[in-house]
Amino acid sequence: MPNKLAIIFSDIKIQHTVFALPFAVMSAFLAAGGMPEVEQLIWIVVCMVGARSAAMAFNRIVDARVDAKNPRTLERALPSGQVGIGSYWAFLIASSILFIFSAWMLNSLAFYLSPVALVIVFFYSLTKRFTAFSHFWLGLAISVAPVGAWVAIREEISFTSLLLGAAVVFWLIGFDILYSCMDVEADRINRLHSIPQRFGVEMALKIAWASHAVMVVFLLTLLELTVLLGPVYLAGVVLVAGLLIYEHSLVKKDDLSKVNMAFFNVNGIISIGLMVFVIVDCVLI
Repeated sequence: MPNKLAIIFSDIKIQHTVFALPFAVMSAFLAAGGMPEVEQLIWIVVCMVGARSAAMAFNRIVDARVDAKNPRTLERALPSGQVGIGSYWAFLIASSILFIFSAWMLNSLAFYLSPVALVIVFFYSLTKRFTAFSHFWLGLAISVAPVGAWVAIREEISFTSLLLGAAVVFWLIGFDILYSCMDVEADRINRLHSIPQRFGVEMALKIAWASHAVMVVFLLTLLELTVLLGPVYLAGVVLVAGLLIYEHSLVKKDDLSKVNMAFFNVNGIISIGLMVFVIVDCVLI
């Protein structure tokens, strides 16, 4: 069992929780008006790990047959036979219970909304079967992180958390489009939908550019509406804009060899870096 668990954690890339977790943490600091209680932060982190693990397990289960037909994904645990479907279902159920329990430990509203959050993060995995705009649904799923963290601290949904969530939506739309450019042919064969598959790689790259520009606009709007944020946060937004420009410079319509670098490395720096700037502005300035 420990070996199977290790394979599953590797398969769902547990380390990629780094994309959404920093936005949950920065939302928690904004909601608390400074440093949140340590216990609250711990349960928020556990919530994030549980929700993402459950969502990724569901994704791997429903996409197993499709992954077996895609050269990029055929070595994943289910299509390659490294782990059985029963083990994955057990992991999904355990992760979902962990998430719901963690939400219960935070407050009543977080607990009541936890099943809704799971439906949202699960639904994304089905969207490629019927819409080219599945990237939006992924963004919506990840935006649960900052909104949920605000609920965890204040037991309410605020405009500020929705604004940060909107920035996350368009961030995800942009870089998920870049990532999907690698699967255009596989998506056509499997009758799956994406913006690159529908509009072509060249147009998809332009849409990704536009999405990331909208993200920066939302981040700047957050500065105008939140008294806790100031010059340090603005410097963070400028850094994010620069990194997004660099990310797009790595991906060309006729050269997708650096997509993984753009997807994993640059976006990890964006999320962690912006979190650091927010925390500094909230706590030290």
